[in-house]
Amino acid sequence: MLKANGFGFMILYNGRLDAELRDKDAAALGRSDAAAAISAAKREGFAPGAILFLDQEEGGRLLPEQSAYLFSWIEAVRGFQYKPGVYCSGIPVAEGSGKITTAEQIASHEGNKAVALWVVNDQCPPAPGCAMPGKSLVPASSGINKALVWQYSRSPRTEFARQCGSTYAADNNCYAPGLPHSAQTFLDLDLSSSSDPSGGR
Repeated sequence: MLKANGFGFMILYNGRLDAELRDKDAAALGRSDAAAAISAAKREGFAPGAILFLDQEEGGRLLPEQSAYLFSWIEAVRGFQYKPGVYCSGIPVAEGSGKITTAEQIASHEGNKAVALWVVNDQCPPAPGCAMPGKSLVPASSGINKALVWQYSRSPRTEFARQCGSTYAADNNCYAPGLPHSAQTFLDLDLSSSSDPSGGR
């Protein structure tokens, strides 16, 4: 129904938290989860060439087991007819005398190899908060130049969005304009330069 009405897709596979990877063969888990993601994408009718995003929910520098899992997942997806992508943090965190983001670490590791980045950065600024900025923002406005998609607002509002708290509802959630506020209508806001970021139509 969504496809028939012209909507595009972000195809997301639920990745594992660090606690699920410790003391395990994280690389093997990455390969098996990639096989599961590929199988699900085929079963659900997404054509070869679509981007499958792995949900890397925890931000900051990747721990060794997270790296083993994530990069083996990326390589396994790349070895089939789909393209790899990662949903990850673009929020800078302190490390030593500088700062790092998960997204930059992934992009640096992958170098010239194609990996799509769906970054979350709801820090105000650069995020506008719970607002519809129109064409004034693009994914690179997130602070990650290679971002394909930018998630700039989350529900409920996080501490990173403190400075634009007035753009959120009294319950700290974000709602689409004109919709009633309820537990069924709060949302996150993302933007992309593509109407079909995963190429899944």
